[in-house]
Formats: sequence, C-alpha cells, structure tokens
Amino acid sequence: MDRELIAWLFAAAQTLLFIAAAPLLAGWVQRVKCHMQNRSAPAPWQPYRDLAKLFGKQMVLAGNASWLFRVTPYIVFGAMLLAASVMPLIVVQVPTAAIADVIVLVGFFALARFFTALAGLDIGTAFGGMGASREMMVAALAEPAMLMVVFTFSMTAHTTNLSVATAYIVQQGLLLRPSFLFALLALAMVAVAEASRIPVDNPATHLELTMLHEAMILEYGGRHLALIEWASYIKLMIYAMLIINFAFPWGIALDFSMAALALGVVTVAAKLMLLAVVLVIWETVLAKMRLFRVPQFLGFAFMLSVLAMLTQIMLEASS
Repeated sequence: MDRELIAWLFAAAQTLLFIAAAPLLAGWVQRVKCHMQNRSAPAPWQPYRDLAKLFGKQMVLAGNASWLFRVTPYIVFGAMLLAASVMPLIVVQVPTAAIADVIVLVGFFALARFFTALAGLDIGTAFGGMGASREMMVAALAEPAMLMVVFTFSMTAHTTNLSVATAYIVQQGLLLRPSFLFALLALAMVAVAEASRIPVDNPATHLELTMLHEAMILEYGGRHLALIEWASYIKLMIYAMLIINFAFPWGIALDFSMAALALGVVTVAAKLMLLAVVLVIWETVLAKMRLFRVPQFLGFAFMLSVLAMLTQIMLEASS
C-alpha cells in the first residue's frame, strides 16, 4: 500500500479516535469527581448513553426558530471536528500536520462560539441573550491570554504549527523552562474558562444567575443538543491535549512503527487520566466565583501569559 495513503488513514483514524474518546474523558472526570465527593459514581461511558438517548429523542423547535438556530449545532460540531483533526493525539507526523496551526485552532473555537451566541439570541428568550452576552465577555478576555500562550510556545519552536512544535519539544528533551511554567498556568486558567468549568462556569447547573454556556442551549433538544454536548466534550479534550502536547509531550509517536504507536496510546491515556484527576481536585477545592470576578481571573491569566513571553524573550536574548 502507498505510504502516503497509509499516512492519510492514520490521520483519519486518529481524528475518529479523538472524537470517539472525548465523551469517555468527560465520563472519567465525572466519575472521579463523584468519588471525591463521596457520591455514587456513574460508569465512565455514561456520556455515550446520554448521547444515544438524545439522538433517539424527537426534535422540538420553537415556532420562531430560524434556519440559524437549526444549523448551529452542525456548525459547532463541524468546527470541533475540524479542530480535532489538526490536534496531535497519538502520532505527530500525519498529513493534516500541515494545517495544524494553533491560530487556526483558535479560529475554529471562535467560529463555534459566534454561532452558538447567535443561536442563543435567535429565539429571543432572556436566558439566551444573557448567556450569549456572558459568553462573549469571557471570550473577549480569554482569547488574548490564549494567543499570548501560543506565541510563547511558538517562540521556542519558531513555529505556530502544533505538530512541529510538539516534535521539537520532544526532541529537545526534559528542560527546565520558567516561561513554560507561566504559560502552562495561564493555559490551564483559560482552559477552565473556555470549557465552561468551575470556577468560571458550572456545566451541571441550570440556575439562571450562574449559567453561561448552558443558558445559550436551553432551547435545544434531541439530536441538536446531542451534537452540542458532544462538541463540548471534544473541546474539553482539545484543551487537555494542548496542555499535554505543550508541557508533557513525551511518549507521543514520531513515526508509524507499532512500538511507537503502542507507547503513544498508553502514555496519552495515562496523561489524560492524570490530568482529569487534577481538574477534579481543582473543581473540588474551588467554588464557583461570581460573574464580576471572572475578569479578574482571566486578567491574571493574561498577566501570566505576558510574563511567560517576557521570560522567554529574556532567555533567548541571554543564550
């Protein structure tokens, strides 16, 4: 079989594995969280059951819903699917690595957020408008910090390409980089905000005073809600893989040998499980903050990202 065809098959298989494993990561987070709070824990594959149940339900739409409201779930899921296709998961050297740019990834997130906010406004409910305005406020504060973190990591590898940067960090080996520490903390803070996690948001609540993301999708049901929920699982896993690939990329396969691929699967699964435990500890220790404190939280993340970039510039100037 042609080598290029094999590479494309690996790229497609990696993308399918990414979107298929995303609900499992969310289920593992929920299970660990229940154990830490001394509650009865569901099975890790409970999100698959929830998605199957939603796909089997009848669609109910508001009478004044426009075409925008109907197509938004497909656009959101498609954007997350494209974002997952450029993320290195098991192996780095795949054909999609040519378009695996972090700025493009941020653009996919912005596209999904834009249409979700428009859909929240489309029905004309108070909750939808409130959630859309809050989501745009969080995005306006989180995206600058995210881009500063991206530029800090890209200065090390001299590229914004995810695959090239990941391979460069792996080949450099374990080095103490103070700039990476600041950037990692900033990326973690942006990730919990963008993935609608505590302390910025609570994905399990339906209280009108605390909802951000959930307020925009209250009118959805059936397969539309299933696609949006699945997209949120994929987004959480994308941010988890960003943290892993930038801070702890060792173990990812640099070629298509069976030994490298097997090692990549094992190490990625172990790192995702460990990162999920860290996320659960974070959400258990911290409480949901008031909305007016979110700018301070994300402002601190932006300050950390700026500090990371300045530290990286000074390190490069002194070397």
